[in-house]
Amino acid sequence: MTKKKLRSLCLAAVLGIAAFTGVCSYDAGAGSDVHIINVSYDPTRELYESYNKIFQEHWKEETGQDVDVIQSHGGSGKQALEVINGLQADVVTLALEYDINAIQDAGMIDEGWKEELPDDSAPYTSTIVFLVRKGNPKNIKDWDDLIRDDVDVITPNPKTSGGARWNYLAAWAYAQKAYNNQEDKMEEFIKKLYQNVLVLDSGARSATTSFVENGQGDVLIAWENEAFLSVQDDPDEFEIINPSISVLAQPSVAVVHEVAENRGTEDIAKEYLNYLYSDDAQRIAAENYYRPVNEEILKEYSDVFDLTMELKTIDDFGGWQEVQEKHFADSGIFDQIYGN
Repeated sequence: MTKKKLRSLCLAAVLGIAAFTGVCSYDAGAGSDVHIINVSYDPTRELYESYNKIFQEHWKEETGQDVDVIQSHGGSGKQALEVINGLQADVVTLALEYDINAIQDAGMIDEGWKEELPDDSAPYTSTIVFLVRKGNPKNIKDWDDLIRDDVDVITPNPKTSGGARWNYLAAWAYAQKAYNNQEDKMEEFIKKLYQNVLVLDSGARSATTSFVENGQGDVLIAWENEAFLSVQDDPDEFEIINPSISVLAQPSVAVVHEVAENRGTEDIAKEYLNYLYSDDAQRIAAENYYRPVNEEILKEYSDVFDLTMELKTIDDFGGWQEVQEKHFADSGIFDQIYGN
């Protein structure tokens, strides 16, 4: 398939789905024998830009075949909906297990996808931290500072963004501990926090843009990797604050079996995800500020990541199905506290 045809395919995907806001990009040159589409969430752009290059080399060495990888990025929940509505993803690499389960429920991903790869099909992890202005002028140290009257918060919308749901759950974990599981006080804490949010962007990257480029807010609740990238780009303007408690965010990956089988790309789609666990890919994840699931490689980056943080897992909240129904479904806790 020629580069021109690939561009046409990407353009057709954008034009054919009115709500599609992701960005298509290309890796490898013209004359590739096959292409696959990876539908991902907002903050993985840099990660997959690097990963796709080594995967192309790996696939070429293994099969003699050239491959193009087309990327799409946007809010995780919205990306899942686009796939369900027809966006032809060979693989999905999304922020939440819940979003992949939604695609499974639509009949496009086989049951048992979570067991197809190690570590619950989560080849890298992250957590939630605070990004503040250099010098931390508002002296923000922990979650309770985010409900002060003088603090403006930036965080995306948990109805559309997977990262935003992790943000919300990290705050909920703090409230659980601070208020000894008294739900009325926990809900009041979350309500005060969201009353301080200036705007709910649709995805994590757009929230970062609001804080970093547009100068809005005093603190950004952010993916750890997003915060590191912002500091890397402008160390004189920003710094990271690690809260006392956060979450172990496990972005999930899966083959979209219906699409891959129809397109004849199932083998390459499976290897694309499997190779994420290779040593080279794990180090690329770390260099892009995602935490490798390979413990030995993670230790190599102990000077980068705070490995002493108290991190809650999704199981501590009852799993994604319970979390969705309780917090993020229509008329759930988020709707109640944000709508009032």
